[in-house]
Amino acid sequence: MTSGRTTMTMTMTMTTIAVLGSGRVGSGLAGAFAKAGHTVVVGTRAQSTSDWAGPGVTFADHAAAVRQSDIVVNATPGDSSLARLTALRGELAGKILIDLANATKRVDGRPGELCYPTGSLGELLQEALPDTRVVKALNTMLFSVMTDPHSLSVPPTAFLSADDASAKAVVRDLLISIGWPGEWIEDLGSITTARATEATMLLVTALVQSRGFRPIAITAAG
Repeated sequence: MTSGRTTMTMTMTMTTIAVLGSGRVGSGLAGAFAKAGHTVVVGTRAQSTSDWAGPGVTFADHAAAVRQSDIVVNATPGDSSLARLTALRGELAGKILIDLANATKRVDGRPGELCYPTGSLGELLQEALPDTRVVKALNTMLFSVMTDPHSLSVPPTAFLSADDASAKAVVRDLLISIGWPGEWIEDLGSITTARATEATMLLVTALVQSRGFRPIAITAAG
């Protein structure tokens, strides 16, 4: 994405991260970021956080969490992410948005067909949020692999899709800080490549149905 905006710079150890969503994906990543030394604010609509079992984080509503952050992680359901994040356009201006979500239609509570079969959620978010640098990442694996990539016998790959190279560099450093080896992170190119990684959700869903609910990820190792 080309614009006249000043490139945001930050020291990774001083980064404040807003994680939107307090489910398995959001809580797992929030804990990993906090353990790595980042300041973490979990954006949640839950009335109570008494069940939180991870390291110390703070909680706020989505808008307040975004305002406090340098980096925002979208760990909300993909089928409603576009509307939810578009409503936060002002708060997200100037931020890096890491989009983890796969937008699929729900069938009996499980992921079904893609919501955007001729595009991707990542592309639509970038179009709707022109003042935000959207990076698609970590959406080709089960949630447990996001924070424990060494749990698999074959190295998983964390694919990055974004128009802004400096934003991808920040996200790469962030992933390294929570245990991802740099050589397991692959830059696919522009945000348009998110349509390829989002489509793998169909394969992941089929594999979960075939093999059961266990750690799984796409790998480019060869």
